[in-house]
Amino acid sequence: GGGGGGSGARRRMKRFRASKFRLAEARPARKEAWIRGIRGSSPAASGNHIKTSRRWIVFNTDSAGVLGMVPLECQDGDKRPVSELRCHSGVVADFDFSPFDDQLLATCSAEEVVKVWRLLDSGPDVSSSPKVALGPEGSQVGMVLFHPTADGILASGAQKAVKVWDVEHQQPLTELEPHGDLLQSLAWRPDGALLGSSCKDKMLRIFDPRAGPTACQSVQAHGSGRDSRLLWVNSTGSLLSTGFNEVREREARLWDTRAFHGSLASVTLDASPRPLMPLLDLDIGLLVLMAKGEDVLFCYEVLPGQPALSEVAQCRTESKAHGIALVPKPALDVLACEVMRVLQLTDNAVVPISYTVPRKSLQEFHEDLFPRCTGNVPGASARAWWAGDNGQVQRISLHPAHPPHPAFTSACIPSLLPESRALEPLPVEGQMEELDLSAGSSLSSPTGSLTSPLSATSGFASSPSQRSLQSILGPSSGFRHIQGTVLPRGTHFTNLKGLNLTTPGECDGFCTNRRRVAIPLLSAGGQVAILELSKPGRLPDTSMPTIENGAPVSDLCWDPFDPERLAIAGEDAKIRLWRVTPEGLQKSLVEPEAVLQGHTEKIYSIKFHPLAADILASSSYDLSLRIWDVRSRRQALLLKGHGDQIFSLAWSPNGRRLATVCKDGKVRVYEPRKSSESLQEGPGPEGGRGARIAWVCGGHSLLVSGFNSHSERQLSLYRAEFLADGPVARISLDVSPSTLIPFYDVDTGLVFLTGKGDTRVFVYEVIPEAPFFLECNSFLTNEPHKGFQFLPKSECDVREVEVARALRLRQSSIEPVAFRVPRVKKEFFQDDLYPDTEVWWEPSLSAAAWLGGSDGQHRKISLRPKAMTPVSKAPKDVPSRKYVPSSVYLEEKSDEQKKEELLNAMVAKLGNREDPLPQDSFEGVDEEEWD
Repeated sequence: GGGGGGSGARRRMKRFRASKFRLAEARPARKEAWIRGIRGSSPAASGNHIKTSRRWIVFNTDSAGVLGMVPLECQDGDKRPVSELRCHSGVVADFDFSPFDDQLLATCSAEEVVKVWRLLDSGPDVSSSPKVALGPEGSQVGMVLFHPTADGILASGAQKAVKVWDVEHQQPLTELEPHGDLLQSLAWRPDGALLGSSCKDKMLRIFDPRAGPTACQSVQAHGSGRDSRLLWVNSTGSLLSTGFNEVREREARLWDTRAFHGSLASVTLDASPRPLMPLLDLDIGLLVLMAKGEDVLFCYEVLPGQPALSEVAQCRTESKAHGIALVPKPALDVLACEVMRVLQLTDNAVVPISYTVPRKSLQEFHEDLFPRCTGNVPGASARAWWAGDNGQVQRISLHPAHPPHPAFTSACIPSLLPESRALEPLPVEGQMEELDLSAGSSLSSPTGSLTSPLSATSGFASSPSQRSLQSILGPSSGFRHIQGTVLPRGTHFTNLKGLNLTTPGECDGFCTNRRRVAIPLLSAGGQVAILELSKPGRLPDTSMPTIENGAPVSDLCWDPFDPERLAIAGEDAKIRLWRVTPEGLQKSLVEPEAVLQGHTEKIYSIKFHPLAADILASSSYDLSLRIWDVRSRRQALLLKGHGDQIFSLAWSPNGRRLATVCKDGKVRVYEPRKSSESLQEGPGPEGGRGARIAWVCGGHSLLVSGFNSHSERQLSLYRAEFLADGPVARISLDVSPSTLIPFYDVDTGLVFLTGKGDTRVFVYEVIPEAPFFLECNSFLTNEPHKGFQFLPKSECDVREVEVARALRLRQSSIEPVAFRVPRVKKEFFQDDLYPDTEVWWEPSLSAAAWLGGSDGQHRKISLRPKAMTPVSKAPKDVPSRKYVPSSVYLEEKSDEQKKEELLNAMVAKLGNREDPLPQDSFEGVDEEEWD
């Protein structure tokens, strides 16, 4: 009976084999946790320019031949002494730490000599550290790489040549046959048996150095010979390479040497010319990619069994990178579920970036997230490995309760310290006071420590002054796991033809309301197609009825209170109002319902008032803002004061004010009914390439998207009442020619940003206090969109926890995109995500009333379907089961019993519907969603 139950549990578990790391979060540390006081640099060489051991961080500096060195762990408050290692007369091309001896560092340069150093423990200059020299090589040395299982084996690459060295005996063991062109990277297989290389001749080669100097396998990797990198994924033959394809797009490819005729999977990133620096955590399969001079960190999960490269997260950093490195596993804060930490080298700091997996319990060691990792004791000596010994490195547990592992000292270069002293972890005053002995486990990490208190397993310990991971990384958004999904093909419009892809930058490209989409066409006379959202599908090949505007379209928008009325601004300085019949456009329209005239030059943009019926604002090349009474077809108000092109305008939520951003570098706020001159002015974006403006945070703040002086796209947040003080927060996003168009959801505080021609929609939660911008998951697509418009909140499917819905305009189709927040128990109405929403489709006052000085306010309604119970009123029964600490299983059960009972417990946990709702005590999603 027991065996049958186990088999059933396995069958049930097949449904829950999603990756544990698919929702890992990448979060740069707060500035207080940055390692400052350095001068980082990245020479033209192809290395990563920063490396770590369990004790040190070493990096390229802006001084030729000099490496900087700081302790990995802070031992004296927040200050870390910076040391210098003057190792070569020219630029240091590459360097590498021994995987076993934390003090052993190999360096190389154009001097044609490889040097291996035993680093001194302290001092501003450690150039007197003991060393040995290997060579000369006969040409400039570009790369060095220690062996992963044998002590004192080092591979070096110089131009087209590769040598394998015995460091202790200071002699080469073999020289491999020359490559066809310049060598670009080297990679040992994790079991140490094979050595792989990538080369400018576009080939990947696999060598068995002990069998002979000739490559045993090779394959053409990438379409371009530009910088490529190679990494081993496992010891069974899986490889990963990065490079450029035939059209010079950056890509990553997954290979298997057992079928080495073509890649198994690939992913194309973008067309940036900068080569990628890859880092791979072999234990959990997470791949990190970043390029020198860029500020975006890509993360993928490598799944050789599927095979696939699955995107996990993208992280934008504050500064451009010179290099990146992985922190050794024993330094991770395992009780905070930190599964990986990347160090980014910048001009003046080393920035830690933590990858954490959301789990509810932070007082338990999650063994499923932290498999046993390689230890620091080699599996063989150099001579034994060369003689055929394939001894492997013993794997160790990261569990905090396990005893520390002593440091290993290599025989390659003798230690200056007595052996007993070299093995002692560094003592830290007050360390024992930090340890929290709790009932659930024999030893658990204090919440006030960045790393585990037993990080002394790697030869260093935490300082009492270090803060928790959460306090260093700062607050996070409850919407950070939002997911954008393209809805099924049956909801798409296809076979679109003749789109106008050259609408002005101030225009969104198309517009939509609850019923219809209006799309400018390329045809002469400013034609606009009208599509009924209730009738998706393939559009006919024959021509459709259109609105014939009579002049090229510069902007267009639907009347929010009249779904049949469309306003179109033309390049002839006129605004035409068109009426579509309730049944849709049955025939082409050539006569508008009304024409508004007054501007003397081409119109930039038009916006209806959010509360008052028949009030429309427009901006023009004549540098004026005009407010129209549409019903009486007259200009009601004229606003002045702009010195150049008006990029964007926006009504405040209460309809009293109008904000603009202008090419003259100013942000302005008007109170139109009181004065024709601006009420306030403040400094706008530095770049003059375009900008957009939106009111956020209940109308108390202004969000401006624009460009800085380096042509980077930038977001700036202003206090609406204190414009002259400038922005309170500013973040740079990326480099792209299109202006980011913001859509702000007043109910959730989320702002969605994308530009015409982009493949990404950025999502941030905007809050009125620091840090102001909380980054959420972006929505990424393979093909660029021509426009992106959001539908009213009433169109969201609340049963699927959909908080926003948009239409994505492509070259020949329109696709609906749903933005959903993962929730476990969707049978309840998530009233924490859906406050009562404004009935914005009903006017709150007339044009005459507003112009006369009155103000209105929308009534609000609930989006809750009648049949759904609010999550705030859901039953809160006490769970009938309780979690059993893993120690119970580990101490009292056999291996088979542990396996079966843990499996059944997991199935029960995933299937139980009687637990309290996660939303009762938690924002976001429950642990069940991540496991």
